[in-house]
Amino acid sequence: RRSLASPVVSGVLCPCGSKGAAIASPAAETGPGCLSACGGPEHRRLHTLFQKLDVNRDGALCVHDLAVGLGQLGLHRTERDLWKIVKAGDKDLDGQLDFEEFVHYLQDHEKKLRLVFKSLDKKNDGRIDAQEIMQSLRDLGVKISEQQAEKILKSMDKNGTMTIDWNEWRDYHLLHPVENIPEIILYWKHSTIFDVGENLTVPDEFTVEERQTGMWWRHLVAGGGAGAVSRTCTAPLDRLKVLMQVHASRSNNMCIVGGFTHMIREGGPKSLWRGNGINVLKIAPESAIKFMAYEQIKRLIGTDQEMLGICERLVAGSLAGVIAQSSIYPMEVLKTRMALRKTGQYSGMLDCAKNILSKEGMAAFYKGYIPNLLGIIPYAGIDLAVYETLKNTWLQRYAVNSADPGVFVLLACGTMSSTCGQLASYPLALVRTRMQAQASVEGAPEVTMRGLFKHILKTEGAFGLYRGLAPNFMKVIPAVSISYVVYENLKMTLGVQSR
Repeated sequence: RRSLASPVVSGVLCPCGSKGAAIASPAAETGPGCLSACGGPEHRRLHTLFQKLDVNRDGALCVHDLAVGLGQLGLHRTERDLWKIVKAGDKDLDGQLDFEEFVHYLQDHEKKLRLVFKSLDKKNDGRIDAQEIMQSLRDLGVKISEQQAEKILKSMDKNGTMTIDWNEWRDYHLLHPVENIPEIILYWKHSTIFDVGENLTVPDEFTVEERQTGMWWRHLVAGGGAGAVSRTCTAPLDRLKVLMQVHASRSNNMCIVGGFTHMIREGGPKSLWRGNGINVLKIAPESAIKFMAYEQIKRLIGTDQEMLGICERLVAGSLAGVIAQSSIYPMEVLKTRMALRKTGQYSGMLDCAKNILSKEGMAAFYKGYIPNLLGIIPYAGIDLAVYETLKNTWLQRYAVNSADPGVFVLLACGTMSSTCGQLASYPLALVRTRMQAQASVEGAPEVTMRGLFKHILKTEGAFGLYRGLAPNFMKVIPAVSISYVVYENLKMTLGVQSR
């Protein structure tokens, strides 16, 4: 039987293993960074493979070279797959791979393949059999028969043992663009887990299994419950932030201790939680609308991939955020007005809403709408970019046996990305809050976003755009920590399986 991974490819790609020998464990096979650790002979072998693939002898591999060269070696790939290989390794964006780019691509790709192999090897014996293939595909929502699993196995099995060892797995897949590692989706959820009070992040991805088994809604419910507890615990800091954004100035320099003292004197300890009720209530509709909008936008983009690229995620997530924020924005205005109210001003949320509607009209519920929408892109974009950068750095440097980063790394990455996102969009958030609060001060003149920016810069300088930043950052670490702990406990209660 002819193998799909020819002896030429096997010999070139990994000289470290013994000829024809089955290796018991990926840990014992070539060691970390096999492709770079073998020294001179490895370099020559990679150069030999490069020359075999470089059919037009121009010193670079284009899609045509890869199609012809891999075909001659018995490895047939679609044009789409070949473009993915070139795109993944093309650092200078010239549409082809030189030798250095080719080597770097193989090094990075082998690391991803090792993670996938480890996740498939359920028995942890260094081999994958038909039952493990069936189980892994079931985990992803794909059901196949044992005969189909054996057929998949035979396509990679070179020595007729009906199991795949690490060498066989790597040789078959190394020049095939495997991107969607389910463990990365499972372990690196971000937006669902961490709630820092601003729901402007790009929604998390869910695996096929999670979508088909209904686990996705349990994740969302757990995330919503965690957000409610987290926001309630950090509500005093959130109210202080709103007060400082609206009332602090050069002439009224409000400090953290002074702000808390003022709130307690004016309305007692209970007043620290003003505005929290509506802040918690808006979690459910906002999360549900955003998730549904995100899934629909993904379909409109027309991708059939389980995991979107960063740019596609940013576009889909930002549009979903715009739709969700537009739907619940009157609740945002109510939250600000309730946080700023004085003792006895309103009897409750409904009274506040009626008062705004009768005195200011429906338009008042959309004050600050423009800076709020403009703030979505820098917040979501920077949060996603920082989180993906930290995630990929960890996966490249430290992920050996699993894509599971552990609690500390996950918390650290979530905290840093949320902080960077908030810092980037904070001036827009401050202007939004001041515009929302306009009519809470009787006789206050109507101002535009542009006019308010000019006024703040003229009277307070650039520092004035960051009023309330200290309590905002003070709540990030406790908010992230509390939401994570509650999320994990609610997941167990709802029967969400963690792998």
